[in-house]
Amino acid sequence: MEYFEDLTVGDTDAFGSYEVTAAEITDFAERYDPQPFHTDPEAAADSPFGGLVASGWHTAAMTMRLLVDNHLADGAARGALGVDELRWRRPVRPDDELTVTTEIVDKDDWDDESGLVSVAVTTEAGGEEVLSMVALVLYERRSHL
Repeated sequence: MEYFEDLTVGDTDAFGSYEVTAAEITDFAERYDPQPFHTDPEAAADSPFGGLVASGWHTAAMTMRLLVDNHLADGAARGALGVDELRWRRPVRPDDELTVTTEIVDKDDWDDESGLVSVAVTTEAGGEEVLSMVALVLYERRSHL
């Protein structure tokens, strides 16, 4: 279990393997972002994207899944206050395989029980950046136990 005191600015990690499917792209989009370039392969072919692409919000959700399974599962994270600098760098397409890298870029005291950790998150597909953000995560202090 990694607590606030265990984390150091500059720490990095790389992990994950998540294959994106066309069915998942359309299922997510039909529920949450029903624009034709996310839901209809034929319409998407005539869009500026030239084919079906995942919603940026879907990309963020898949990134979150990789973070929970590979990064946050072994830590004393207590939730997040939000994200800064969220950017979708290029569209995610069917059959893309996502990976994530993280870097701790800042740490601050929050209260007696928690510290605030700023984590730069980058999601890539095929070696290309598809998403970047800075997550603002509260971590439990070991001294609080």
